[in-house]
Amino acid sequence: MLDESDDIHPLFHGAPSSTEFKKLRKRIVRHTREAIEQYGMIAPGGKWLVCLSGGKDSYTLLAVLYELKWRGLLPVELLACNLDQGQPGFPATVLPEFLQRMGVPHRIEYQDTYSIVMDKVPQGRTYCALCSRLRRGNLYRIAREEGCTAVVLGHHRDDILETFFMNLFHGGRLATMPPKLVNEEGDLFLYRPLAHVAEEDCERFARAMNYPIIPCDLCGSQDGLQRQQVKQILDGWESRSPGRRQVMFRALMNARPSHLLDPKLFDFMGLTTESIKSDANPEGLPKLR
Repeated sequence: MLDESDDIHPLFHGAPSSTEFKKLRKRIVRHTREAIEQYGMIAPGGKWLVCLSGGKDSYTLLAVLYELKWRGLLPVELLACNLDQGQPGFPATVLPEFLQRMGVPHRIEYQDTYSIVMDKVPQGRTYCALCSRLRRGNLYRIAREEGCTAVVLGHHRDDILETFFMNLFHGGRLATMPPKLVNEEGDLFLYRPLAHVAEEDCERFARAMNYPIIPCDLCGSQDGLQRQQVKQILDGWESRSPGRRQVMFRALMNARPSHLLDPKLFDFMGLTTESIKSDANPEGLPKLR
């Protein structure tokens, strides 16, 4: 086992030796590797800017990427990055000291986006959209300055599922956060390697490793956020029918355009009885035009 080796990465020092934890760790690694391979995230000579907020998800992301790298399954350079956005009371020394102690190459950037958000967002409105845009712009800039090919975020399965329902309920569209995309400028990838990992697994892992969690007080201080409302709905479904989240997540990987209503995705105008006979695929559906 990795824990029994003398050259274990410091991120895993003190890892519990229980069977339960080993299964948890193995599951997170497996799901992360699946997402990386399934969505083609590895490119020769890649350098990833691994974004750390200090939350449970970003700690889990950093640890699992280093484990994959240790195993020879992730041939890319990793640079951890924390963007200190100037929130009052933010413990600015926690992450630099942690990363230094762990021997993780990193960059700490200070940009007071907090003041901008507080100035621009009207009272009672949510901060998340503007905060996210400002953060993303700075991260892309840092990635370019450091010669990185990709910005890597810690969004997990539940984040992706919640975003889908937020778009469904409030945005009137079927969309979510993809595991891989290219930025608008076309010069950087954005990856979400934890796309298949459950939030509960991230929480259990980070808690078991006793990583120094930093809460986000900016968004967490607002009641009635749309994401929190959606989260409560999904929690209710999950409690009444365990495993429901995973079933719904699988649905996002099993889209059938011919059974939806978007004519931009499926040629309904060109659909005829003759096309069924001459153009059917193994599932009996007409091919996309």
